[in-house]
Amino acid sequence: MTLYDAPIRFDEARPAALALAREVATEGFDVLLVRDVLGRFSLIVDDAERSDGAGDEQAERWRESFTGRLGRYGGDRPLVLTSVTRLPRTLTASPRTLEVEAATGMVGAVRLLDNTVVGEEWSRVTTPPATDSGGAPRPRRTALYGFKGGVGRTTATAVLARRLADKGLIVLVVDLDLESPGVGPLLLGDGTLCTHGVVDHMVESALGNADGLEIVARSGYNPRNGGELWIAPARGAGTDGVPNAYVDKLNRVYADTEGARFADRLTDTVRACEEAVERSDSGRLPDVVLLDSRAGIHDVAAVTISHLCDYALLFGADNDQTWSGYRDLFEAWAASGQAPAIRQKLRMVASMVPDSVHYSKDTHLESFRRNAHTTFSVLYDSLAPDEVAGAAEGSWDLDDDSAPHSPIPILFEPGLVGMNVPKSPDWQQRAFVHAAYRDFLDTAVPLILAGAAEDSGTESIEPEDDRP
Repeated sequence: MTLYDAPIRFDEARPAALALAREVATEGFDVLLVRDVLGRFSLIVDDAERSDGAGDEQAERWRESFTGRLGRYGGDRPLVLTSVTRLPRTLTASPRTLEVEAATGMVGAVRLLDNTVVGEEWSRVTTPPATDSGGAPRPRRTALYGFKGGVGRTTATAVLARRLADKGLIVLVVDLDLESPGVGPLLLGDGTLCTHGVVDHMVESALGNADGLEIVARSGYNPRNGGELWIAPARGAGTDGVPNAYVDKLNRVYADTEGARFADRLTDTVRACEEAVERSDSGRLPDVVLLDSRAGIHDVAAVTISHLCDYALLFGADNDQTWSGYRDLFEAWAASGQAPAIRQKLRMVASMVPDSVHYSKDTHLESFRRNAHTTFSVLYDSLAPDEVAGAAEGSWDLDDDSAPHSPIPILFEPGLVGMNVPKSPDWQQRAFVHAAYRDFLDTAVPLILAGAAEDSGTESIEPEDDRP
């Protein structure tokens, strides 16, 4: 039962549990707040190292307050004292715990361990190291993501990949839209699809059976300036006479295996694709890797944006679905204390921008910018210690063209809808494609190359022409 007339709901449980944890921390104790997969909380108070410990009266007060405030979202064991119950270090010192922002008067620390079935990777943000374990440089990775599908993300990935390759770079596109693979046909041209794909590597590597897989293919497109364009498809061509069993394999890629979480397995697969290019006739690691991510709040997207990439282009149309979805995602990052880290990685792309006598491009982009700025405000309001607002990434003002909310436009072009790419091998050379993607390429390419140059210590490369 709860002390309140109305039951406590899921949305209310976390703030209530954190409030009580902070109160206990003001009394001088370190606290670990644990949430189970049903959303129920347990409060672990570290009093084992204190000679006075937590008194019986004090502990009973905490227990009654905790169960009263949380109702059914109090765990089966709402309060655990480490002086009474010895807990495994894998729990109390788990690397999965997040430090909770301190409140006024807190003496002890509060950490949160959130146990989920999926989506945990959204709550922690890291940037991959610039070099691998052997000290070799790592390719610059850019993710392309849309909260909703159907916003032209995959087509934009293909256009961007060809432009980067035309600048003389080795470019690898990894199709991480596993449930709806599609970037391969857009880029393959008259090339030959490799036998295996990303899903094959994830399944086989779980059993130590990935040696000899053919997981990258060179595009049939011949880039200018000596560039190379490679594809790591989600689904390979398979072996003649053998059923591909793609659905059966897909059902197994998201499992955590012994000694390797899904996030680690996906990371290893992307790295394997990069190394496969180096082992090919290319002989070099890619300069730039584009990660075509699955849409929605999904584990693939969580790992891709939160861990795998250096930079993420977020696609969206100017509608309520877009902003409601991104708001939920941004609020989750802010609540987990990840806002200062994640906002450095992000930039909005305004897709399918109309431009007609009835509704101009400029009018649409002004609306998009306002809505994006409002949505990003939850990430802008969460500051890192000693951080001055706006100092880390532009000024975050509405009109700041370098801020994450500032839209990179892609014009809506009816000719791209339903186009049969295999029967239109020269589709990227058409004038309407050029017009639709000009602003996108002129903005996105320097951003990606500036980051890559910064990692390598070389000067940034500017676009040489305006062809897609």
